[in-house]
Amino acid sequence: MTLMDSVLVIAGMFVVTFGVRFMLFARAHKVSMPAFLDRALKFVPVAVLTSIITPMIFVSEHRMNASFENPWLLGALAAFFVGLWRQQQLLTIVVGVVVFFAAKYAFS
Repeated sequence: MTLMDSVLVIAGMFVVTFGVRFMLFARAHKVSMPAFLDRALKFVPVAVLTSIITPMIFVSEHRMNASFENPWLLGALAAFFVGLWRQQQLLTIVVGVVVFFAAKYAFS
């Protein structure tokens, strides 16, 4: 890929990304969505984050790893239960990261 190809690809990605967002923000005050759709859209960030994180937790070295020797799984479980219990984002993240690194250190 030449330098010009790279510049054109980046410029194209910019135009598409900016164009979609600009159109949505420009029309935001002119279009009203139904209440059920507005409520449903609030779950999109959680669903996207879950779909990104889940493969990272369960797949290591290109195979399924659901054992309790998996530091990713231990950190995720700890974060999940602390999140349910305390419902504080920072505490949940800190506990998950600490458990992950402790398990990684213990199993290596």
